[in-house]
Amino acid sequence: MNTAIFKKASLKPLALLAMLPLALTGCVSTANENTDPNGEVSLVKSGTLSVCTNTPYKPFEYEENGTIVGLDADIANAIASDLGVKAQLTSISFEGLDSGTGLATGQCDIALAGIGVTDERKSKMEFTTVYFDDNLAILVPKGSSITSAADLKGVAVGAQQATSGETYAKENGAEVIQYEDTSLMFSALKTGQVKAVAANLSVVSEALTNDPNSFKIAYQDSENTEQIAAAVSSNNKALLAKANSTITKLKENGELDKMKAKWVGATSSTSASASSSAS
Repeated sequence: MNTAIFKKASLKPLALLAMLPLALTGCVSTANENTDPNGEVSLVKSGTLSVCTNTPYKPFEYEENGTIVGLDADIANAIASDLGVKAQLTSISFEGLDSGTGLATGQCDIALAGIGVTDERKSKMEFTTVYFDDNLAILVPKGSSITSAADLKGVAVGAQQATSGETYAKENGAEVIQYEDTSLMFSALKTGQVKAVAANLSVVSEALTNDPNSFKIAYQDSENTEQIAAAVSSNNKALLAKANSTITKLKENGELDKMKAKWVGATSSTSASASSSAS
């Protein structure tokens, strides 16, 4: 008998047993996997509601003195408070939000970033109750001859990547110039790099308020209303139920209206009614 072969063969089970603890430590269960809506909420980071957002996107979220504030930040803090934890907001690309990657990879427990509910996005993530209704609008420099969506055909139009504004501009034949964030987009409009901007009414209204001498709203499409909601992983039913509970409470006690008045002002008239739901 070849003793060398015997020794090699007998070591295999021992080697496998030695590797087992290493293999087990590499298997990390996804923190936000809870398909039971009545189950305990699992969080990516214990004691913290990790929130993915996208700044700057006034009035929903933007940085002020190093802190992310806005309507979405207030809603995130309310959800976290009801969970008995603190909210931690992190800005990621809107593409990461649109694709659901931020949720799927465990970067965050929930996404709040002025995200419009679409059928395509529903296939990648789960949406909460709608907390805001917003129309699409076209912002142009003062003196522009653009007065309707039809006037965008063949025109250089600025839009934030992966947003409904980008889709809207493309559907109307515009030559779309993509921007990572709204500040760059509005700067491009002011300097003449684009002839118009397509985005949510609340967002272009904010730009108009900040610079009324440079811009005007050329067109508001009341037939293209976008419902805005928070999003969680499709595997996180427990967090979805808790977030829905908080949003419903904010609607019923009037706190959501106060938040909208604080951050959105006059455009809060487009806000969602208490019965609106995207779930």
